[in-house]
Amino acid sequence: MADKLRITKVEQVQVLAGGEISSVTLHLTPHHLILVKAAAPPSPQHSPKKAATKSRPQESWIAYPMIAFCTFRPTPHASGLWSSIRIRGRDFKFVTLNIEDSKKAKDVYESIKGATCRLGSVEKLHAFVYDPPPPEKKISGWEIYDAKAEWKRQGISDKGVDRGWRISKINVDYGFSPTYPALLPVPSSISDNTLNYAGRYRSRARIPALTYLHPVNNCSITRSSQPLAGLRGNRSIQDEKLVSACFSASAQPDDSEYPSSTQSRASPTSSQPDLGLASTEGELSETERLEDELISSSTMEVLSDKPHVYGAQQHNLIVDARPTVNALAMQAVGLGSENMDHYKFATKAYLGIDNIHVMRDSLSKVVEAIKDSDISKLPPNREQLAKSGWIKHITGLLDGAALIARQVGIQHSHVLIHCSDGWDRTSQLSALSQILLDPYYRTIEGFIVLVEKDWLAYGHMFQHRSGFLNSEKWFSVQNDALAGSAIQPGGNGDGRGDAIENALLSAKRFFNKSNQSQDAIESDSELAYEDSPKAKKSATKDTQAEKEATKPKETSPVFHQFLDATYQLLYQFPTRFEFNERFLRRLLYHLYSCQYGTFLYNNEKSRLDARVQERTASVWSYFLSRRAEFTNKDWDGGEIDDHFKGKERLMLPRLDKTRWWSEVFNRSDLDMNGPTNTATDRYLGPREDSLRVGHGVLTGVETAHTAAGAGTTRQVSNENPGRIASLREGIAGLGIGIGRGNSGTKSPNNPTKEAMAVEMQ
Repeated sequence: MADKLRITKVEQVQVLAGGEISSVTLHLTPHHLILVKAAAPPSPQHSPKKAATKSRPQESWIAYPMIAFCTFRPTPHASGLWSSIRIRGRDFKFVTLNIEDSKKAKDVYESIKGATCRLGSVEKLHAFVYDPPPPEKKISGWEIYDAKAEWKRQGISDKGVDRGWRISKINVDYGFSPTYPALLPVPSSISDNTLNYAGRYRSRARIPALTYLHPVNNCSITRSSQPLAGLRGNRSIQDEKLVSACFSASAQPDDSEYPSSTQSRASPTSSQPDLGLASTEGELSETERLEDELISSSTMEVLSDKPHVYGAQQHNLIVDARPTVNALAMQAVGLGSENMDHYKFATKAYLGIDNIHVMRDSLSKVVEAIKDSDISKLPPNREQLAKSGWIKHITGLLDGAALIARQVGIQHSHVLIHCSDGWDRTSQLSALSQILLDPYYRTIEGFIVLVEKDWLAYGHMFQHRSGFLNSEKWFSVQNDALAGSAIQPGGNGDGRGDAIENALLSAKRFFNKSNQSQDAIESDSELAYEDSPKAKKSATKDTQAEKEATKPKETSPVFHQFLDATYQLLYQFPTRFEFNERFLRRLLYHLYSCQYGTFLYNNEKSRLDARVQERTASVWSYFLSRRAEFTNKDWDGGEIDDHFKGKERLMLPRLDKTRWWSEVFNRSDLDMNGPTNTATDRYLGPREDSLRVGHGVLTGVETAHTAAGAGTTRQVSNENPGRIASLREGIAGLGIGIGRGNSGTKSPNNPTKEAMAVEMQ
């Protein structure tokens, strides 16, 4: 690392941060920028002891991976102006360094660039040389999560009572699915041979596998990737058998246990305490009631004379987190969603949760609104914040998680969640719904287990999404300082600083709807680069450095959004969580700091191959060694009493109370959540007012008999006429390849098509 540094120390550097100017000595170390501010001289009226305390210099440390964007603005030596380096951190801190000597300024910039984005390997990050302090060494953070122990806690073990699930070792060597964990909980009735065949029908062999089993009603949350349905409507008997087994793994009552037709559909006594209906039903918004009603009305028709019992899995749900039109478009490239003609035992719900590209652009717009915090103390532009759509995205995640939690906790149903590859939106929804369902995951240890299980073990691609090795595209030089142009450090979807280039790219992205290529369609997949044939052909030629290099268009704040949604729950239920807001904020910081090995690489197999546990420290040791700092003083101890309001097992968020997590953006609550006005409200959209399908997170519902979406319902013919023809008609309706009408005039505005055009990029 030292070879990347052209200079190690610069004195008399002006620092602009928080609207204030100070003079510091800048130190460049192999892994950090250190700003040392000289101590103020002691005041005569202070005692010697106080003077000694005040004489210590102030140090600010910036880890190189924390740099999200860096702009160098050199000035000619004869101009008399100081060169400047403006840095935007991933923790949303903005700093400008003004250096008088232009050569030293350039050396500093090149040193930062070299130490940040020219490492070439993950193994050169700070985590591999970091020596934790003694308190952290006493705690083995790597041992907090043990997969077998967590499944045993949920009631699944080889020696325990069979609750309908077993631990399969089909992936113990990661040969079956390299991005999945070694141990996979699957239905007891399904053999590994069936799993092997079912894996061929799911993207990257990410088959439906258990992630949560409800302790009271034995209902499950399973997760997977999208099926390889394609335009021809491919099917897999083994996959259908596996999903059916997942949805029937809980103990079913025998004939004698069915009540008479006149008996009430009250929930079984054993699960009644879990419902908390008196308190939860009153808290449902109009949107949530309509979502539940739509799913209930779309359930399969009765196939036997036996009456359906409330809580007897009559609302089993497949949740496709993508908007309906996106799942349909993916069928054109051999992927897609389940054909419900073959999954008649379930209802499928489409959620309008946008893909990684939309989320990345949304956060970039937030940054644009707050980017001047180094030069000004003025509050951010509230209208710009509202336009970013960030709050709507967080609300959508909470809405989707609540829908899943209601199905499991109240409707006593099984749920299977997937998106494209099943490691982004799927991880968000799965983890959030478990926080709503299980108080264990609201404790510090439980939350750690949840992150390890649903994010790390199930293969969220932390390295791809976070860009630990940075990118040269996030560094720019502006040579027009004397022309009076302003530096734009905020970043954008592509990470470039050239305003003209940004404008051209934006125009292309939003308005060029003609000649959409297959690559554009593939981009709805959460890793389009690896899915494309070109990538597969060239993969063998890539060097290790190229494989690990950051691809800016694959980065996205997926885990940040999960932490933000968790913050919303913590804010709304301040006594229900053992950890505090600072715990979440520091976890986001250490995601990017690369000081610990916990989040390095993309999956369990890669971390095992790199021997991360042997060579690095765990971030959980950091938190547990400072437990008092991260403990919520208002925590109620996790007491559960479903007959007492505020202590129920099930939590349901108030969607109309979603707010800005001001602390994470280094702004005051007043700056981010101050009084609303009509200018911002019109961008936030409707909330509690009579929302129809298409306005909430639920964008469509489908069964073998009916399909509903965007506020309309169509009856599916029993004859099931040509799927290819119907899919072509559906894809044609997306506006792909159509930019103007036949007469050459612009086509009428269609919000659905416009949204899809952005989604497909």
